[in-house]
Amino acid sequence: MIANESFYFALVPFVLALIFMALFNLDKLMWFVVFCTPFSLNLEELDIGGVGMYLPTEPLMFGIMLLFFLKLFLAGSYDRRVIYHPVTIAVLFNLVWIFITSLTSEMPVVSFKFLLSRMWFVVSFYFVAMQLFKVKKNYQIYMWSYIIPLAAIIMYAVIRLATYAFDEKAGHWVMEPFFKDHTSYGAVVALYFPMLFLFIHKRYSTYVRMFAYILIVVFGLGLVFSYTRAAWVSVLMAGILFLIYKYRIKFKYLLSVGVVGVLILAMSWTSIMMKLEKNNQDSSGKLSEHVESISNVSTDASNLERVNRWVSAWRMFKERPVFGWGPGTYVFQYAPFQLSYNATIITTNAGSNGNAHSEYIGPLAEQGFIGMLSMVLLLMAVYYRGSLLYHRLPDGEHKSVVLFTLISLLTYVVHGFLNNYLDTDKASIPFWGFIALIVAIDIYHCNSPESLDSETK
Repeated sequence: MIANESFYFALVPFVLALIFMALFNLDKLMWFVVFCTPFSLNLEELDIGGVGMYLPTEPLMFGIMLLFFLKLFLAGSYDRRVIYHPVTIAVLFNLVWIFITSLTSEMPVVSFKFLLSRMWFVVSFYFVAMQLFKVKKNYQIYMWSYIIPLAAIIMYAVIRLATYAFDEKAGHWVMEPFFKDHTSYGAVVALYFPMLFLFIHKRYSTYVRMFAYILIVVFGLGLVFSYTRAAWVSVLMAGILFLIYKYRIKFKYLLSVGVVGVLILAMSWTSIMMKLEKNNQDSSGKLSEHVESISNVSTDASNLERVNRWVSAWRMFKERPVFGWGPGTYVFQYAPFQLSYNATIITTNAGSNGNAHSEYIGPLAEQGFIGMLSMVLLLMAVYYRGSLLYHRLPDGEHKSVVLFTLISLLTYVVHGFLNNYLDTDKASIPFWGFIALIVAIDIYHCNSPESLDSETK
């Protein structure tokens, strides 16, 4: 084969090794997928046949999904505690509604591809990962398997940016080809940044704590020089949530503050909008000016285009409020719903420059009101059960893991108001994995904090 220049034959040993791991060491294959995720490349962006698939992660997750269903068929059952858990019910409701709206979709092929992609993410890093998290130490393997390669990419991006004198424009693409743009990169860095503080606790070894401190600095630099304003806001909100949990602020007080805040906002809406319209500060290389541009809804093209996508999604929803246009179809259907006065210098009819820019408004257009509701109910179930679990657990490792998982996950929940990346492996693997970790602790470790090594197979 090599003599005939068929060099792909050299991949056969690696393929055989992956098949062996899938059949006999599925846990190691899972950690391999996690490790490869920050380095994964999108074939579509590499102009290889126009296939929107990430390699090597998504084909491996597809294989893991097939193995899961095969084992489920042969065993005839799955842990009932997982199936009847409120979070799992919310996950399944979301998947069922995606299936229903795929049947009524304007573009069924696109929608069923979306459903298939969502399923291999959920099956691999919710249902399969759930069983791996029965072993107490596996959460550390899962975290470090993603954090270490992501740290390498952050250093690559920051060093590359330094050669351009930390120019804000260069900061939009220096993370390529591993991340398609600075917003997805910033979202993932923000997602793992709070988690690093878990490992500086004295229960971990000195080497782990020192390594965690170093990575906090690295991730902090990556976060700042991602120039991703939504990521900065999400980390700030995660810090507020940390204080709420740490000081056990009661829900009734939070609700009171929320109600008062909404009333003040409603009474001051006109004056607030007038002040926002006077803000002409665009994105800038200066951090102070870049932060100020967050509230610029008068001239900042990025902010205005996001509003344009949201307004288009709302018009799509009003036309099809029940079933929507079909999962994954927004990018192909939104162009006729754009109005000229909402257009910006970066407006396009080709569906480039992102999707609906929201994990909540996007489903509203694609899957109707119930589609958006299913996403909101999922997050409510996660934080309701997670909060109960945190307050119920005794002080110790599991309590800390639940706390930092919840606040890390919040960074993406907040980011989801402004961007949507759950159709990518880089965001989906931590998103579904974090949720699985919370549920696994709730089911397997809440009453028995010791490792359940005997139940891993």
